[in-house]
Amino acid sequence: MKKKDLESNIENVVKKYLESDIIELVDVEFVKEGPNHYLRIYIDKPNGVTIDDCENVSRYVDEYLDMNDELITVPYYLEVSSPGLDRPLKKPADFQRSIGKHIEVKLYQNLDGNKLIQGILKNYDDNALTVILENEEELVLDHKQIALVKLAIIF
Repeated sequence: MKKKDLESNIENVVKKYLESDIIELVDVEFVKEGPNHYLRIYIDKPNGVTIDDCENVSRYVDEYLDMNDELITVPYYLEVSSPGLDRPLKKPADFQRSIGKHIEVKLYQNLDGNKLIQGILKNYDDNALTVILENEEELVLDHKQIALVKLAIIF
């Protein structure tokens, strides 16, 4: 099974499991790091996830994969966790929920000598996002310029 198809399949299974819960599926990724493969599932909820939340999702996915062992034909590690405080923003809902919050934007190419932009997310749409910089200037970035957006940790 192709990587994207596998991730989509697992995403649908987890979403169905979480349907009646307040836990949100943030992301699913199947990656190879060195000689090992990892199926990583990131979950979140308003007051943070607990170890029990992660354990319950892990048990459910593990049972599903045991019954459908043709989905992953290589040895792998299953990891279920919170995306962390500096979680990446990937889906439109992530961006909408983060309007007004501090973000870090990594760009593919330098913009005025910088590949890293920090500021407050003001707006997000299908084409671009708007960031309010420290000097109160607004910067509009086309999605094609952006390599990664994540919540910033401010001390």
